[in-house]
Amino acid sequence: MKLLRLGPIGAERPALLHSDGSYRDLSSVVPDIAGAALTAEGLDKLRAVDPATLPEVDAATRIGACVGQVGKFICIGLNYADHAEESGMEVPAEPVIFMKATSAICGPNDDVVLPQGTEKGDWEVELGVVIGTPAKNVPEAEALAHVAGYCVINDVSERAFQLEHGGQWVKGKSADTFGPTGPWLVTRDEVADPGNLSMWLEVNGEKVQDGSTKTMVFGVAHVVSYLSRYMSLQPGDIISTGTPPGVGLGMTPPRFLKAGDEMRLSIEGLGEQHQQVRQG
Repeated sequence: MKLLRLGPIGAERPALLHSDGSYRDLSSVVPDIAGAALTAEGLDKLRAVDPATLPEVDAATRIGACVGQVGKFICIGLNYADHAEESGMEVPAEPVIFMKATSAICGPNDDVVLPQGTEKGDWEVELGVVIGTPAKNVPEAEALAHVAGYCVINDVSERAFQLEHGGQWVKGKSADTFGPTGPWLVTRDEVADPGNLSMWLEVNGEKVQDGSTKTMVFGVAHVVSYLSRYMSLQPGDIISTGTPPGVGLGMTPPRFLKAGDEMRLSIEGLGEQHQQVRQG
């Protein structure tokens, strides 16, 4: 299934993408694409519904983030060897974990707003993993069973805030609109191998990232298992698994986002995002 949330900011309704390309309203079935709806039982309930019996939603309706009520937004840094190299950092021996504020989450086509004082706004196409079943101390061999599905994330960053203002990376990752998520949550059964998905990102029509999840240092199962040692993972938690090379920080000379720029990005089978950049 391809699940999504439609409507104005703060008033999104649960929906699914029908095989005929239409959006169908799930409000009569579940209150949101969140929490219990993402468990195995919740997803089975949604699969049992005939989409043709659901009300159709206007295709022009705003698409919100594909998951609601997110408890944790966890990111894995330097998880592509070639991205670590372009960043001038060593490939980590263990996953690098940092958090992104859940208030950064926005719709896949919402504007990205650069906060006041921005000097070095940057882009990162990433595979998002959405937890469906609670996970704690999960063996790697069982980890994928705890995943509800996958989505596209643009891990927008402010590199000066991240790297030059001291402390943890979270400061450069958490501005409002720095977490476009979606358009769809594609359930795990429709993604044969999350470790073999092509991905790309364009800025103003120029393809700057063109990679694959094949080059991740730590795959999805390893990341889920690893994280579950340090914190329990709950339905609706999002893990953003890192980015391939081609970010602005790694260019010669570095290139950063400015008001008026446009970003397009996609991951194979998971849909496409489009954002305009403006100054806050």
